[in-house]
Amino acid sequence: MTRSAPDSCPGILRLHEAADGPLARIRLPGGRLRPDQVQVLAEAARDLGSDAIELTSRGNVQLRRVTDAEALAERLRAVDLLPSPTHERVRNIVASPLSGRVGGWTDVHPLVGALDAGLRAAPALAGLPGRVLFTLDDGRGDVSGLGGDIGVHAVDADEYALLLGGRDTGIRVPAADAVPTMLAAADGFQELRGDHWRLHELADGPARIAARLGLTATADPLEFGARHDVPIGWLTQSDDRVALGAGVPLGGLPARTAEFLAAVDRPLLVTPWRSLVLTDLDEWAAEQVVRVLAPMGLIFDAASPWLLVTACAGRPGCAKSHTDIRADAADAVASGRVGLDGPLPSARTGIPASDIRTVGRQHWSGCSRRCGRPRGPLTDIVAAADGYHLIPPDSENS
Repeated sequence: MTRSAPDSCPGILRLHEAADGPLARIRLPGGRLRPDQVQVLAEAARDLGSDAIELTSRGNVQLRRVTDAEALAERLRAVDLLPSPTHERVRNIVASPLSGRVGGWTDVHPLVGALDAGLRAAPALAGLPGRVLFTLDDGRGDVSGLGGDIGVHAVDADEYALLLGGRDTGIRVPAADAVPTMLAAADGFQELRGDHWRLHELADGPARIAARLGLTATADPLEFGARHDVPIGWLTQSDDRVALGAGVPLGGLPARTAEFLAAVDRPLLVTPWRSLVLTDLDEWAAEQVVRVLAPMGLIFDAASPWLLVTACAGRPGCAKSHTDIRADAADAVASGRVGLDGPLPSARTGIPASDIRTVGRQHWSGCSRRCGRPRGPLTDIVAAADGYHLIPPDSENS
């Protein structure tokens, strides 16, 4: 696939003109946020935006209806959320959120900083498309199935599989070479890509990049499927402290709730499942967080139907949407029309929003483009001129 237009993925310095106003996307390598950064994002959302922070499927965040782009950039720069004006859109790095705290072969979070620094130090890599995704998986398989462009997957404590175009190449590299290998692969893609935005679009891309790296397969490739491993609830860390996984309904975090999270004064992780992990708590603090933030809308129950539902922006944010998708999806959950399990509904067309009853994972889309659709099998609920079309999971759309 070749592209006839340049990549227009938004950032902080180049906003997207959405139907409801300018949209800024802030990259968070590894999804990591310090408490002061959470506070600044909350204040920026309240003072300069729509009063909410949107979580994305790459562990980044967005602010909608930005009224003053320069003021936003200045606020974010002051807390290290804009460390490079040239490379800010290419810092798409997803890492296993619980790495180093709960499970996994090794802690990949130190690699996040090294990879981010390496990207920013390479002038040529500023030209990468804003859609390129780097993945760092600690071996549990939670992010290797996200369809990244360049990634590593721990196969033991000291060795990683190299992933290119979302697939294991069979190449194995020692831990010390993981980040340099990823940077070299990114450089190779930038030189070879032409008008392509993603590595899987480049003919024989993984093989050509592996050849440029001078690396050959030494193991049978691992298979990675899309997984929906949202870490929710009370998670005991390896140091006996507590991490709290919190679902965010439809990925929309109110600024006021974000301020409460900042006040907890602990590191926060934004996951690629549009959820949060608040880390390094003692048991008493964790109990207070749940007591305060659950009534404010955060989800600490792994059996909540909210965790099954995702949605595109819909109206008023997207001019192409046929309706207010998020309102319809929220009403379906609130009214008990989203079930945790049971027989899948049959395919139907022209359904009023109030008649939709579904079970399991589902994505609500305002038009046939199905923006923001997660990977893996789920039911598509797509708005059209004649009402909603309900499309159960099958081999074509899974």
